[in-house]
Amino acid sequence: MKLSKVFLDGAFKNNPVFMQLIGLCSTLAITNNLTNSVAMGVAVTFVLIMSNGVVSALRNIIPDKIRIPCFIVVIATFVTLVQMILQAYSQPIYAALGIFLPLIVVNCCILGEAEGFAYKNALVPSIVDGIGTGVGYTIAVVAMGLVREFFGYGTLFNVNILPESYPGIGIMGAPAGAFILLGFLIAGFRLLLNRRAD
Repeated sequence: MKLSKVFLDGAFKNNPVFMQLIGLCSTLAITNNLTNSVAMGVAVTFVLIMSNGVVSALRNIIPDKIRIPCFIVVIATFVTLVQMILQAYSQPIYAALGIFLPLIVVNCCILGEAEGFAYKNALVPSIVDGIGTGVGYTIAVVAMGLVREFFGYGTLFNVNILPESYPGIGIMGAPAGAFILLGFLIAGFRLLLNRRAD
C-alpha cells in the first residue's frame, strides 16, 4: 500500500467535508472564527491519528460484534485528553468550542475512518490515513473560518485586517452564511479536483 496515496486520498480525493460531506455539524458551527477553526482542525487531526493507530493495533483483538462500542471508547479517551489539555492551557478556546469539542467522539469522520480503514489495515497506513483525513478536515474548516471571519468581521485571528469602520457582511457570521459558503467551497474544491484528474 503506497503511503503517499493513502495520505492524498484522505486529504483530497476523499476529503471528509468537501467530498464525503461528513463532519459537517462542527464545520458549520465553529467556523465563524479562524482561531476556533484551527483549534478544531488540530483537535480532530490528533484524535484521528491516535484512534486510527489504536484501532489498527487492536484490530485482531477487538471482537467484530462489539467493534463500534470499542471504537467509541477509544475515540472518547483521546477526545477527553484533548478537552483536559484545552481546559488546562487554553480556557478561551475550550469555552469557544463548547459542546462541539466532546461531540468529536461521534464525529462521522473519525468513526468512519476507524470502521472503514483502521480496522482493516496495518498500523502505519492507518496512522497516515488519520493524518491525511485530519489535514483534509483542517483544510476545510480553516478555509471556512478564514473567509467567514475576514468578510464577516474584517479580522483574522481576532486582529483587525480591514479598517474598524468596515461594517462586515452580516450573513457571514450567521449560520445561513456558513451553509452558503460551504456550498461554494464544495463546488470549487470538486471543480479543482476534476480539472487535475483531466
